[in-house]
Amino acid sequence: MKRIGLLSDTHSFLSPDIFTYFEECDEVWHAGDIGDEAVASQLEAFRPLRAVFGNIDGPPIRRRFPEDLRFECEGVDVFMTHIGGYPGRYNKRVRDILRANPPRLFICGHSHILKVMPDRTLGLLHINPGAAGREGFHKVRTIIRFSLEAGNISDLQVVELGMR
Repeated sequence: MKRIGLLSDTHSFLSPDIFTYFEECDEVWHAGDIGDEAVASQLEAFRPLRAVFGNIDGPPIRRRFPEDLRFECEGVDVFMTHIGGYPGRYNKRVRDILRANPPRLFICGHSHILKVMPDRTLGLLHINPGAAGREGFHKVRTIIRFSLEAGNISDLQVVELGMR
């Protein structure tokens, strides 16, 4: 079993609370718009980090992380990108990828809107952890924790970090 800490849209701001909430996590995943490289470095120093770049990320972040990340973790096929949309309203590029080879878990950021919802047509779970940073229109900063084990996704928890 692995416990995952998921965040997105930090926009160069990393709340110290995140380390407390992710203390029990084995890995941290960042779904883009990291902002400053120092954010990625702090997360990597804390736990193994899997991340993708977002639309606000400059060349240093884009050299360090890919646009799309496809991997298997604890028997769960995961696809992560920054701009992805959600079931019924996927970004065209992502929709084509998902239809061609649906993962079990699809993660994206970008909208700053927390969403966890199944896509019954493609048989996947979509997660957008909302925004953990202070930039954007969201009112409350959010992150997510969940567990992966033997192909299953469980124990999902939304954490509110406070007002932006």
